[in-house]
Amino acid sequence: MENDNKKGNHLNIELTEDVAQGVYSNLAVITHSSAEFVIDFVRIMPGIPKAKVKSRIILTPEHAKRLMGALKDNIAKYESVHGKIKNTEGGGNPNLPMNFGGPTAQA
Repeated sequence: MENDNKKGNHLNIELTEDVAQGVYSNLAVITHSSAEFVIDFVRIMPGIPKAKVKSRIILTPEHAKRLMGALKDNIAKYESVHGKIKNTEGGGNPNLPMNFGGPTAQA
């Protein structure tokens, strides 16, 4: 173990170009079982009645809790610089269809 501490435990993480582009999502649907948490990232667009899951992440309960802690920490850091983030969707219960804030088109 002393050898590990002297050398440092380094993990090389590869980020390919296509993954580095990211995937836009404006809705996350979270479900869980006794063994895992599943987070589906969805993109809802105005005028399109069907939304597709763009990415699915499956986590162990321990990793889900670490993710929650990391998000809380990063949100606190963000808010200390940029101000409080407004919660406009009513506390985790999404109101569908989403209000995109613009005028609705009429023909």
